[in-house]
Amino acid sequence: MAEITAAMVKQLRDQTGAGMMECKAALTEANGNMEEAVTLLRKRGLAQAAKRAGRATAQGVIGSYIHMGGRIGVLVEVNCESDFVARTDDFNNLVKEVAMHIAAADPKWVRREDVPGDAIEKEKAIYRAQMENSGKPANVLDKIIEGKLGSFYSQFVLLDQPSIRDGSMTVSQIVAQASAKTGENIQINRFVRYRMGEGAEA
Repeated sequence: MAEITAAMVKQLRDQTGAGMMECKAALTEANGNMEEAVTLLRKRGLAQAAKRAGRATAQGVIGSYIHMGGRIGVLVEVNCESDFVARTDDFNNLVKEVAMHIAAADPKWVRREDVPGDAIEKEKAIYRAQMENSGKPANVLDKIIEGKLGSFYSQFVLLDQPSIRDGSMTVSQIVAQASAKTGENIQINRFVRYRMGEGAEA
C-alpha cells in the first residue's frame, strides 16, 4: 500500500478543488496514483453535481469578454444558488472561462434541448443522403446517424463542446467540476456572441 503524504493530498486538492478528506480517500483508493485519484474525484463530483441539478439557480453573474481588439464580444449569464457563491473567485473564473470559450468556439446553442427540431431533421436528412447507397440496413443507418448527431452537438452545442482549456473535458464537465467545488447547482442560462460586421450589408 502506497504511503499517502500530506504533499500528495495538497497537490490533489490544488488540482481538483475537492476537500482534504475526499482527496485523502481518493488517493488511498487509487493506491497513491494521482491520475486515478483525479478520475475518481471527477466521477464523484459529477455524480454530486447531478444530484444538485434540480435546485433553483436565482443568483449568478452576467460575464463579458472582448476578443481580438474589439472584433468579437460575448455576454454570458451563468447562474448559481446563492449570492455568496456568485461573488467567489472560483465562480467568476468559471464565468470568464465560459465567455472566452464562447468567443473562441462559436457555439450556436447552450444545450441540446435548445437546438430547433428542424435543424436536427436537416442534419439527419444530410447524413441519410450521404449514406443512401451504402446498402446498410435501416437500424444500422439510424445508429450511424445518432453517432453523427453526437459530433454535430459537440461542434455547435456549448455544453457538448470540448473545453478550449482542457480538450479532454466538455464544457458541461467543467461546469460540473465548478459545481462540485462550490457545492451549488450551476447553470449556463444564455449567451450572445457578436462579431464585428456580422449582419451588415456586404
